[in-house]
Amino acid sequence: MDRMIYTALSGAKQTLDQQAAVSNNLANASTPAFRAQINLFRAVPVVGPEAQTRAFALASTPGADFKAGPLSYTGRPLDVALQGNGWLAVQAPDGSEAYTRAGALQVAADGQLQTATGLPVMGDGGPISVPPGSSVTIGTDGAITARGPGEAAAGLAQVGKLKLVNPTPESIARGDDGLFHLRAGAQPLQADTTLRVAPGALEGSNVNPVEAMVDMIANARRFEMQMKMIQGADTNDQRANALLSTN
Repeated sequence: MDRMIYTALSGAKQTLDQQAAVSNNLANASTPAFRAQINLFRAVPVVGPEAQTRAFALASTPGADFKAGPLSYTGRPLDVALQGNGWLAVQAPDGSEAYTRAGALQVAADGQLQTATGLPVMGDGGPISVPPGSSVTIGTDGAITARGPGEAAAGLAQVGKLKLVNPTPESIARGDDGLFHLRAGAQPLQADTTLRVAPGALEGSNVNPVEAMVDMIANARRFEMQMKMIQGADTNDQRANALLSTN
């Protein structure tokens, strides 16, 4: 019976981990450009000197659903939605380069272009700054122009360009800070000049709330089934002990 208990207990633990991931997805159903977390599991036999009669559930490398979320048009000049597989390069708190598709940008008091969470936005030569008090326009290719008070609209100079990258899904992974980072051993990403953005728009979360609710119900039922298996194994053990004690 211990094999049955071991297998059910292992599966119950992974079901709880899966439920936590689904709950996090559901909580971020309205977070701009959020990528749903995906957890995969597989059965693995226990390797040891004894016979391989036990197996446990093992979590595969967690990933993310990279399909695009719906676009909503805001008309705000500093809002950009990444088209295709493009990602926006930002500077993480530790100084490294990270990537996001959340394009709700803002200009700080010192003129630095930042994300909604205050992270500097990277350009081809580093963090982008614009003249304070200027009106900023972002083109479809990521080019940034700034128009100061009283300046004519014609002949405006480009003050920077968003660094847009096109990584493969296998080369980046979500970090604890919510940003995506290069995996160990991956080559540094260079700007992709073919990528385009949609100015005045934001990408929504790609989480489907209905599917997430269904997954939560399925996980709850799966966990209940595994608990019943453990209880059944315990009951069988007690009955077997009772029969042996009567002999």
